[in-house]
Amino acid sequence: MNYTEAKQYLARHGQEHLLHFYDTLTPPQQESLLAQIAGLGLERPQFRDRNALTQKRGEFSPLGALTIEEIRKNEAKYREIGLRAIREAKVGAVLLAGGQGSRLGFEHPKGMFNMGRTRELYIFQCLIENLKRVTDEAQAYVPLLIMTSKQNNEETQAFFREHGYFGYSADNIDFFTQETEPAVDEDGKILMTAPDQIALLPNGNGGWFSSMQRAGLLEKVHSIGIEWLNVFAVDNVLQQIADPVFLGATIDSGCASGGKVVSKAAPDERVGVLCLEDGRPSIVEYFEMTDEMRTLRNPDGSLAYRFGVILNYLFRVDALTHTLNSDFPLYVAHKKIAHINADGVLVKPDKPNGYKFETLVLDMVHMQDSCLAFEVDRSREFAPVKNATGVDSVETAQALLEQNGVTL
Repeated sequence: MNYTEAKQYLARHGQEHLLHFYDTLTPPQQESLLAQIAGLGLERPQFRDRNALTQKRGEFSPLGALTIEEIRKNEAKYREIGLRAIREAKVGAVLLAGGQGSRLGFEHPKGMFNMGRTRELYIFQCLIENLKRVTDEAQAYVPLLIMTSKQNNEETQAFFREHGYFGYSADNIDFFTQETEPAVDEDGKILMTAPDQIALLPNGNGGWFSSMQRAGLLEKVHSIGIEWLNVFAVDNVLQQIADPVFLGATIDSGCASGGKVVSKAAPDERVGVLCLEDGRPSIVEYFEMTDEMRTLRNPDGSLAYRFGVILNYLFRVDALTHTLNSDFPLYVAHKKIAHINADGVLVKPDKPNGYKFETLVLDMVHMQDSCLAFEVDRSREFAPVKNATGVDSVETAQALLEQNGVTL
């Protein structure tokens, strides 16, 4: 795309301001800006109406789970099925690590946060050590694909190199960056962070599979023969990765996907719940649930909508392919977005000033024909590090690590 084409393209969509500084840029900067403009996709509905692709929900109904008690009865069988799949190189893991630790008062990749008190114990280290327990048992490596963001990719990779990949095989770790979406102001105008840089922000964790494909890693997945991908979040330090029992149960069930769940602590706990939507597996967010759904109970007195997700999913690779061409629901987040003004001065707002667009991995579950809800003990597998203090904080996660025998 040349300058004239870019100017005409932007004019059609009311975004001509993106070329405001063009004449002040060096030729390489001009080329970079034109490339960014060419990739914007301004014909998409969200740039005409930012709520155009928001999710319209269907009819919800409860979905039962393979409970802890039921899992225990068949644990040996499930474990053997899972270990066999790992040894046959049919399993890969995908770590979603594109975020920063801003809510922790930590302006670096969240995985670099030190959870230790008397020693260094980084979030990334916790996760790698959890995975190593499985690979040591299987005596086989699980390829680990780590999704970073444009903002934290270099720092994340340098951190892993500096720490020797925490004892994991560097040959079995690949990094790829998350796709981005442009951020807009209150009037729908795309923001810029520098005269030659459009405000392109990570597009949410729903873009992990398409980002993998764009990075060429889907070819590697197929060449290895990986059939299952275990996708998990960076901020749960007790996250069990490539769990052979979870793998084995999901494979044995014949389901196209699986999701680890925990029993809700209370009807109003702020957690998404694995359920059915129009007969297909889905996740209903806590704020979408009616009072009736929150309090509905089974004949045995248990909550009907009780199985909360912890962002640990298994997907069959062949069942993911069709999602590459799917229109994901878009979630619009009102955020504080640093940008330059018309004079080129950097503005760091103290309140939300614009919108970013995100897709979520939970919508990939709804694109599957089936999903096994696999219940785990929250005290052993759910220690989220989301806040500096209070609920789901560094302190609560540290307490759970210690409770599980981890020295801090």
